[in-house]
Amino acid sequence: MPPILAFATCDTKGDELAYLAARIRAAGGTVTTVDVGTQRPPSVAVDVPRTALLATLAAAGEDADLSGLDRGRAVERMSRAVAVWLGIEQDAGRVAGVIGLGGSGGTALLAPAFRRLPVGIPKLVVSTVAAGNTAPYVDVSDLVLLPSVVDVAGLNAVSRPILANAAAAIVGMVRHGAATLPRAESGPAVGMTMFGVTTPCVTAVRQALEARGCDCLVFHATGTGGRAMEALADGGILAALVDLTTTEVADHLVGGVFPCGPDRFGVLERRALPAVVGTGALDMVNFGAIDTVPERFRARRLHVHNPQVTLMRTTPEENVAAARFIAARLGRAAGPLEIVLPARGVSALDVAGGPFHDHAADEALHGELERLLPDTPTRRVRRVDAHVNDPAYAAEVLAAFARVTDPGASR
Repeated sequence: MPPILAFATCDTKGDELAYLAARIRAAGGTVTTVDVGTQRPPSVAVDVPRTALLATLAAAGEDADLSGLDRGRAVERMSRAVAVWLGIEQDAGRVAGVIGLGGSGGTALLAPAFRRLPVGIPKLVVSTVAAGNTAPYVDVSDLVLLPSVVDVAGLNAVSRPILANAAAAIVGMVRHGAATLPRAESGPAVGMTMFGVTTPCVTAVRQALEARGCDCLVFHATGTGGRAMEALADGGILAALVDLTTTEVADHLVGGVFPCGPDRFGVLERRALPAVVGTGALDMVNFGAIDTVPERFRARRLHVHNPQVTLMRTTPEENVAAARFIAARLGRAAGPLEIVLPARGVSALDVAGGPFHDHAADEALHGELERLLPDTPTRRVRRVDAHVNDPAYAAEVLAAFARVTDPGASR
């Protein structure tokens, strides 16, 4: 089995890395130590010096000189060096798992590089920032952050058992984790997006696709969900998308708490993936508890979904903006694409008699999409006279999926 790669800034955390490596060996693992320091010379001997990482970066045609850089810029450059070096090691089959030690700087250095490794390869960082907001470090990866409790600054009665536990954890992941599982015999992986208010539709479509042999991966459309789906698609894990819950676009444009970011749908331009896209839950913008809703929205149509989530109905103008955002990206899709529009409502709240029922707002959304995305040989927009959670809509989605995934099907 390839070694576990253990990283630390050995100008400040050399002793701690040496102890971690010893505990990995004691747990039965094989370890290679890597120095990612950027300031002073390392305090301990390592298997891979920082100069090797920087040489790899230079060989890739990038600037690898740390001299004269402030700490922040040096950390950023070393992080890039780690990412390039790790990519080469991974391609060569020399990475069983990765583990690192860091304060805020070390975690910021290691996390982006670790995230570039494929899902399933064990990734762990013992970090002083693990008990705070970890989203900037974990992002949409399977990186694990273990709180260091005390600073990673010396070996003591607290740091020793935590580092020993971290060593046992990474060895356990490597020995008994994804690499040891039998090869999956499932069919093509299909990424799907879902919210509670589109669950009946997505569940019906998922079950039907699973019955046809597809391996369906459902992502909660909370901003990170859509980005995680597209990251896996970019990595070649997903064979197709059934992106029915695009509510993250509304949060991105209006200022909700589940924004998609500017690259939403970008994977469909980069990769010729077959896709079916819907407008699920674009009737709402998400906020936290009712008292967190920005003052400028307090007079809007609000719905308390639960004590932690307050929803705001989108207006026709906001829906036109969402349609333009979506169309600008889907208009560049490289693969076969069908956009399926539920004319009778886009969520469980957007139904006759429901708190978000607004035909004019839905019409603004769907009409603008139809206007901006005329049919082409590889793209089709279809309006369905059904609610998003009606069986008839799910049936149309499944028919669209069959067309985009079968090059010989009639469009």
